[in-house]
Amino acid sequence: MSASARQSGAERSVTLAQPDELVEMARSTVSIEIDGLRQLHDSLGEDFACAVAKIHRCVGRVIIVGIGKSGHIGSKIAATLASTGTPSFFVHAAEAAHGDLGMIGSDDIVLCISNSGESAEFKPVLQYCRRFSIFLVVMTSAPASTLGQYADLLLLLPQAKEACPMGLAPMTSTTLMLAMGDALAAALIRARGFQRDDFAKFHPAGKLGAQLLRLREILELQPDRVALPRVAFDAPMADVITTITDGRLGITGVVGDEGNIVGIVTDGDLRRALTGRECFDKTAQDIMSREPVTIGSDCLAIDALNLCQSRKIGAVLICDEDGRIIGAAHLKELLQMGLV
Repeated sequence: MSASARQSGAERSVTLAQPDELVEMARSTVSIEIDGLRQLHDSLGEDFACAVAKIHRCVGRVIIVGIGKSGHIGSKIAATLASTGTPSFFVHAAEAAHGDLGMIGSDDIVLCISNSGESAEFKPVLQYCRRFSIFLVVMTSAPASTLGQYADLLLLLPQAKEACPMGLAPMTSTTLMLAMGDALAAALIRARGFQRDDFAKFHPAGKLGAQLLRLREILELQPDRVALPRVAFDAPMADVITTITDGRLGITGVVGDEGNIVGIVTDGDLRRALTGRECFDKTAQDIMSREPVTIGSDCLAIDALNLCQSRKIGAVLICDEDGRIIGAAHLKELLQMGLV
């Protein structure tokens, strides 16, 4: 095709696709997919509950098998299941016959995803499951298809209209597959009693991992982190200044006769105290904050950050279950963790 022909084609597409037409096409696409989701919502029933129960009892893993667009959806479903307490991974249907069948064990459950249920690449997987008595779940809109006939349990998708204007590209069908996978994951979260702490174990990195991290875990995972500096309640001003400076945290705890923290001195306390010639006659107890802001060690790091920001302070003290100060969470440190 010549450059002029390509250019005229581009100009023609721009001319035909006016902004209001594009918006209307987008709304039509979403509307069609919403209709499909409503059909899926109304169709969920006993087979879905059986699939959840079977996966919940599975001592192996859930192996998601797919190809093409459904394969991409299958990969996402496997990732969601794995991150929410159900061991799972994806096997490409075309790769299965070239050695990846060895990734499927006798204690596993196989979930094949195909809207038509007739993709030839699934055949080795179906035969393998039948030969070794591996429980096979099939997600499809065609119960009479080859996959449907091999299935031990069907997750039936409604035969909804595809949102593609030509009716060719899978759009509604893949949306329904994704929703069905999310529904499985959500039901399994409830069935397993999966909690926020469990989720945090599988998401230690990035902003999400930081937001799910508890303060006691920060103390446990960073044993070499700078400890909370401390001075005696009768320590002279010079010692207080030196301790805060050497600690590089802008804060020091003030310890009473019994070794417990009775207050804190911050940079702000020092600045307010350093006025007049008598300032160096003062001791830690003269300038300390007697009711420091504290937070439980079982609270989330994001809770400590919110507390620092709402109270406009540079740090909060971390208490154990008995109310003893075991450390401090510093605003600068919390921000460096990527909580926001």
